[in-house]
Amino acid sequence: MERFKVKNILLISIFTLSLVFAGFSPTGSKAPEYRLKRVVIDAGHGGKDPGAVGAVSKEKDIALAVALKVGEYVKQNLPGVEVIYTRNSDVFVELRERANIANRNKADLFVSIHCNAATNRAAYGTETFVMGTKNFEANFEIVKRENSVILLEDNYEESYEGFDPTSPESYIMFNLTQKAFLSGSISLASKIENDFSTRVNRTSRGVKQAPLYVLWTTSMPSVLVELGFISNRNEESFMNNKDNQAYLASAIYRSIKAYKEEIEELQ
Repeated sequence: MERFKVKNILLISIFTLSLVFAGFSPTGSKAPEYRLKRVVIDAGHGGKDPGAVGAVSKEKDIALAVALKVGEYVKQNLPGVEVIYTRNSDVFVELRERANIANRNKADLFVSIHCNAATNRAAYGTETFVMGTKNFEANFEIVKRENSVILLEDNYEESYEGFDPTSPESYIMFNLTQKAFLSGSISLASKIENDFSTRVNRTSRGVKQAPLYVLWTTSMPSVLVELGFISNRNEESFMNNKDNQAYLASAIYRSIKAYKEEIEELQ
């Protein structure tokens, strides 16, 4: 019964947040002007969790380098926007804590940065994920890999209430909660993929939906960016180059800037 009450409260809260995000207060009056004030930038993996491992590098290191550059660009060029990192060094941060950092700080955007990997070493390209279950089976290997960091955490069975990242059945509960922020998430993700393609000359695999835990539990528009395939030697080499990391980071920054301008023009 208590769990049922909590679920109802959560759904009501999400509905209320969606109204506020759209510019309306629960009382029917116009909500205060919306401004993008705070962005949480999440460098995937870290510490004892290397993420995907390439021939000469680890996902956690590339993700951190690009994440820090994104934050620098936002700080330099969007002075009214606060940047919060989930990590700014090689440390392990629990998956749920990454989302908690964004929620506690009432962030307006959550951007998680990763590298992709595949058993097919020829696979290449960027892709950006938003929370959803569309084409779940096609993306399950990525979903399973990104969520499996849970298994490295102490007492994960209790902390995640029996959620098993390797079991498709565990993802049934992912259907509802991020719908309030889906349009904002897709808007940002589309901008990132477009900039990767047109400004950084990367092959874009597009915007995709997947039930990624770190996106499911954030209470704001959220995306997970895959910079390229570390399992592909050419892309691994590209992502390890400092100049290319700056190009990738600037594409993400420009997309955040464009998203900010877009939503603030709607007021």
